[in-house]
Amino acid sequence: MASDLYLQALEPASCTVPQKLILEMKTRKILLALLLLSVGTAGGQQSAVHNWTHTVRIGGYSLHLDRVDSIIRDATATHVFGIETDNDIPGRYDSFLDPTEKLKAIQAVATKAHKADNYVFVYIAGLECITAHAVKRENTFFKDHPDWVQRKITGEPAVFGGGTAFWIAEGDEDVWISPYAREWRKIYMNQVRQIAATGIDGVYVDIPYWMTHFKGWEDSWASFDDYTVAAFKEKTGLNAKRDIKLGDYSDPGFIQWIDFRIQTLTDFMKEVDENVKAVNPKCKTIAEIYPGIEQAAVRVGADVYRLYEVVDVIAHEYEPDSGNHMAASKSPLDWFEYMTGMYSFRSFAGDKASWMLSYSWDGDKKIDPKEAMKNLLVAQLMAGTNCWDAKGHVMSGSNDPETRTVVFQWIAAHEKTFYSPREPVHPIGIYFSPQTRNYFPEEFMGSYKGLMNLLLQSHQEFQVITPRNLQGFKGNVLALPDARCLGGQEMDLLKSFVESGKSLIITAETGAYNEKREIQRINPIHQLLGITQASQKIFSAAPKRFLYYPDCPGKKYSLATRRSFNGSAARGSPREASFYKLLSEFSQEIRKVSKSEPTVDVEASPFVSAQIAKVNGKAHVFMANFKGLKGGQVAQQIPERNVKITFPAEQKARIYILPFLGQVQEAKAEWSNGKAHCVIPEIEKGAVVWCE
Repeated sequence: MASDLYLQALEPASCTVPQKLILEMKTRKILLALLLLSVGTAGGQQSAVHNWTHTVRIGGYSLHLDRVDSIIRDATATHVFGIETDNDIPGRYDSFLDPTEKLKAIQAVATKAHKADNYVFVYIAGLECITAHAVKRENTFFKDHPDWVQRKITGEPAVFGGGTAFWIAEGDEDVWISPYAREWRKIYMNQVRQIAATGIDGVYVDIPYWMTHFKGWEDSWASFDDYTVAAFKEKTGLNAKRDIKLGDYSDPGFIQWIDFRIQTLTDFMKEVDENVKAVNPKCKTIAEIYPGIEQAAVRVGADVYRLYEVVDVIAHEYEPDSGNHMAASKSPLDWFEYMTGMYSFRSFAGDKASWMLSYSWDGDKKIDPKEAMKNLLVAQLMAGTNCWDAKGHVMSGSNDPETRTVVFQWIAAHEKTFYSPREPVHPIGIYFSPQTRNYFPEEFMGSYKGLMNLLLQSHQEFQVITPRNLQGFKGNVLALPDARCLGGQEMDLLKSFVESGKSLIITAETGAYNEKREIQRINPIHQLLGITQASQKIFSAAPKRFLYYPDCPGKKYSLATRRSFNGSAARGSPREASFYKLLSEFSQEIRKVSKSEPTVDVEASPFVSAQIAKVNGKAHVFMANFKGLKGGQVAQQIPERNVKITFPAEQKARIYILPFLGQVQEAKAEWSNGKAHCVIPEIEKGAVVWCE
C-alpha cells in the first residue's frame, strides 16, 4: 500500500527535462499518507523524543535495491548507528530526469533500517550534477541547460571532465549549477520533497558551494552567471561584473559580494530544510561542508557558523589550513589545529550535533591503519563530535572493519559520557568573530588559533564564544583575539560584561572596524577601557579590569610552536623549547587577570589536549594525547604519565577514569581543603576523568 501511494506521487518516467519540466507533486496529502505508512516506528526502540543525530556512529554504503539487505547486515555487524546511503538523485543527470528507481531503493532501505532499530540518511549533491558518458550522448546537463551553470567573470562555464576530481570519470561531464537558476531550483526542491516522503530519516546535501575549489577557479569568486548577477543587482544595486574589485577586501562592493554569496547558500539550505520538513517533519536536513573556520568558508561561501542556524546537522569534511587531511599524516600541531576546529564547531552548533567526515589512512606504508583510525576517533570523541569511519578518502567502507567494530561498540557503551551536553564550569571565553574572519581572514585566524593553542596546551578551561552565545556567557574572563570587526550589539554586551566587574583580554586591532568593515574613527573598545597608549601593554585592575596586548600573544605563540612544537612532541619533552616559556608566561597572566585559580586544575604536558566541562552535573576532563606522534611515520603515542587533576569536591567524593577503549576504573583520590586530588599514572591515546 505504501509503495502504491508513493508511486502515485511520482511523475511519469517519460516526462524528461529536455521535453518538459518535471511537474509539481500531485498533493501534499498523498505525501503525508506515504510518510505515515513509511516511517512507521523509525529507529525501533529509540524514544520518540530522542534525537538520534547526537549518538550516531556512521558508516557509508552505496545504495541499490539489490544491496539493501547486505547494507543492514553489515551496519548491524559493525555497530554502525546512523547509516549513510548514496544514490544521489539530483546529482546524476539520468536520475535528475527520472528518479523513480532510486526513490524505490531509498524507501526500501528506510523500511529495513527501521526494522533493525537503526536510522538511515541519503546522500544528494547540492549544486553539482554529473552526466555519465557525456562524450557519447546527445543530451547532457550542460548541452540542455547552459544558462543554469555557474560562470567566471570572463564567462567561462563551470563544466569539467574526467580527472578534474577523483569522483569524475573519464568521459563524464561535471557541472556546477547556479542556485539562482529558477527552473532547476524548482525541480531540485521537488525532488527533495520526494526523497523526504520515502520515510528516510535524513537528507544529506553535499557540496552546496560556489565553484572556487577546482584548479583555475580558486580566485574566481564565482558565480557571474546571468541569474546570480541579476539577483545581486536587485539586492545591492551593484553590477557584479563592473562595480566590485574581486579579492580587494578594502572595496565596499567586494564586501557586499562576500555577504551576498554566504547569504545565498545559507538561504538555499534553509529552503532545502523547509521542503524536507513540509512532507516529513521528523526527517533531518544534513549539510556536508568542507570549509571549516578558515578563509575557505568565505571563498566557497558555505559558512558553517551561519549554516548551523538553518539545518539540523553539519557533517564536517574538515581539513585545516595545514592541508594534512589524513590522520596518518597529521603532526601533533596539526592535531591541535583539528581540535580547535572541532571545539569551534561544537560552539557554533549550540544544541545540535556535529559529525566529522574525516579520513584516517590512505595507503601510507609506514602507518598501521588501525592506529590511524584510533587516533582520529579518540580526537573526535574528546571534542564531543560524532565519528564517521570511511576507507581512504571516500565516504564508504572502512580501512579496518574489525577496528571499526571494536571502537563503535565501545562508543555505544559509553555514549552518555561523550554525547550528553557539556556545560562550562568556570571557563575563559575566547571570541570567534565571524565578521572579522570574513573580512580579515588571515589576520584573525592567526590570532584565534594561537590563543586557542595557548589555552588548550596550558589546560585552561575554555569556551568558544560567538555573537550568538555572547549574552549568555557566564565566565569571568573573555579574550578577543584581534576581533577587528565589532557591531553595536556586540559592543553593548561587552560594555555590560566589563561593567559587571569581569575581565577582558584584548589583542592588537580589536574593535578597529565596525561590522561592515568600516574603520572606526574612535576605537570603541579603547574608549570603553580607557586605552590611550595603544602601543603599550596594559594590565588594569580598576576601574575596568583588562589585559591589553598591542601585539597578539597568539600570533607570537604560533610562530614559536611552528619552529619547535612537533620536534618536542616527538621527543616527549617540551621544557627546552622556546614555546614552553611563552606558554608558562601566558598561564601566569591568565591567572592574574582572572583573579582566581582554576576550578578544575590539570597538570600535564602541552602535548595533551584537555577540555573541562560538566556532564550531567559532574565535572569531567576530556583528554587526547598527541605526544610522540610524527606525521607519516609514527602513529603510536608516547604515554602521558602522572597527570595531576584537582576537582572541587566534598570529602567523600570519588574520582573515576575511562581510558580510550578501556573500562571505567576508580582512581586513588586524596581530599584536602575542599578539593579532591588524583594522579593518573598513564594515558596512552586518551581518557576521560570525572569526579562524583
